[in-house]
Amino acid sequence: MLGSDRRTMTRAEAEAAQIDVGLRQHMLQVYNYMASGVALTGIVAYAASHTPALMQAIFGTPLQWVVMLAPLAFVMVLSFGINRLSLFTSQLLFWLFAGVMGLSLSSIFLIYTGESIARVFFITAASFSALSLYGYTTKRDLGPMRSFLVMGLIGIIIASVVNMFMQSSAMQFVISVVGVLVFAGLTAYDTQRIKLMYMESDSHETTGKKAIMGALTLYLDFINLMIMLLHLFGNRR
Repeated sequence: MLGSDRRTMTRAEAEAAQIDVGLRQHMLQVYNYMASGVALTGIVAYAASHTPALMQAIFGTPLQWVVMLAPLAFVMVLSFGINRLSLFTSQLLFWLFAGVMGLSLSSIFLIYTGESIARVFFITAASFSALSLYGYTTKRDLGPMRSFLVMGLIGIIIASVVNMFMQSSAMQFVISVVGVLVFAGLTAYDTQRIKLMYMESDSHETTGKKAIMGALTLYLDFINLMIMLLHLFGNRR
């Protein structure tokens, strides 16, 4: 009887260890996608900002609205169509999204000094890493945070739209502070959600799609957190 119990425990431990290894590999894939996407966005944004003709063609014409809204279109296609897309198509759309996002964000190099952008980037990277690590390792269920974070995100969007007309520096400061808190919370929450969505029984293609969607979610958390910190700590030209 004891031998049977030991064999059962050994099999359970082996299965748990196998799942743990698979989960680590899955999360590593998520972070690799996400980091590569951020790198591509940064390269495109920097290159575009140092090409005056391209900047004039984008931000000096109605084309700027296409460039600004295109990333949202990519997010919607991936979010609502991921089950119908192949893994290759999902990867391609993710890289295209990161590149177009770079064009959309290229104007920050004209607004803020390169030194302050680099400083805020490293602050964001350090903060994001700590928050994501917390979300991955904590035993606490972060699910109850979701409703507050969503309400905060909706509030930020509405306030940002209103402030486009008011141009209030005080309101922008409040939006940025609240934004940092919201996207900090989302980073931890989303990391835990991505971890919980992993299933060892998933096919290679399903796991790959989950990694892309997880990377997209964390990418958006990172970029928005950086933008909010730039509003607070960036030095304008």
